[in-house]
Amino acid sequence: MSSWVKTIIRDGQTIETLAKGEITEDRIITSMVGRALDDRYPPRDPKIGEVVFEVKNWSVYHPLHAERQVIKGIDLNVCKGEVVGIAGLMGAGRTEFAMSLFGRSYGRRITGEVFLKGKKIDVSSVGRAVEQGIAYVTEDRKTYGLNLIDHIKHNVSLANLGGVSRHGVIDDLRELDVANEYRGKTNIRSSSVYQKTGNLSGGNQQKVVLSKWLFANPEVLILDEPTRGIDVGAKYEIYTIIARLASEGKAIIVISSEMPELLGVSDRIYVMNEGRLVGEMAAKDASQEKIMRAIVRGEGIAS
Repeated sequence: MSSWVKTIIRDGQTIETLAKGEITEDRIITSMVGRALDDRYPPRDPKIGEVVFEVKNWSVYHPLHAERQVIKGIDLNVCKGEVVGIAGLMGAGRTEFAMSLFGRSYGRRITGEVFLKGKKIDVSSVGRAVEQGIAYVTEDRKTYGLNLIDHIKHNVSLANLGGVSRHGVIDDLRELDVANEYRGKTNIRSSSVYQKTGNLSGGNQQKVVLSKWLFANPEVLILDEPTRGIDVGAKYEIYTIIARLASEGKAIIVISSEMPELLGVSDRIYVMNEGRLVGEMAAKDASQEKIMRAIVRGEGIAS
């Protein structure tokens, strides 16, 4: 068999085998998803409101190398109903910035201020950050986002146990109802909410992580590489969830290494390089070339 022959498998079945002349990106996507995907990103009609989330002069030092400053005086804001992307190369400090904001999960000697709806908030621990309405969907769902040996039902309620408890005791039926509700809302494909999360596909695992944080009802949702390691059909479903949350007025930050993804889902894009913000642009005016130009110049945003 020629090395140019490609076989596409979906749901454990062979869908089709393509010869060299038949192989196109659109053809592969159609076979993988089961339908034509005319638009990679769902249509949106953004209704952006006032500034909801604001970070001022945020600085972070490395947790082990005390003299090394990782995040350098970042100023950032997100409005109600807005999706803000953060672009940058590997090592730019995007994940470190997000984790340091979320309960100081990363770094030491952290300084700066965080405001929610104009009021300064305390994000000095994960518990406090969650109480203030901040949620962080990690880039490493298998290690930090999920309990892979437990089922969907328990994973969905993890970030908001108070929402399924009565007098400090878990209400099993309430937890079951919540898990089924979010299984439907995020279209988690599983035999039931009692299926182990470790047995789900990457896309469905990511939907469980999203469900966990959506049940916590955050004001600000930070998504770190939200579609890493999932297929193109599941990506579209994640984009649809992001669009729906924005339409509901959530403030959303998306960190992604895929520039087309940032351009497709964001309303505004910040560019990071070596721990600094080096560019800011409306997504409609942005391009991969402009983002790379900002990275190369790397001079920081003028105040």
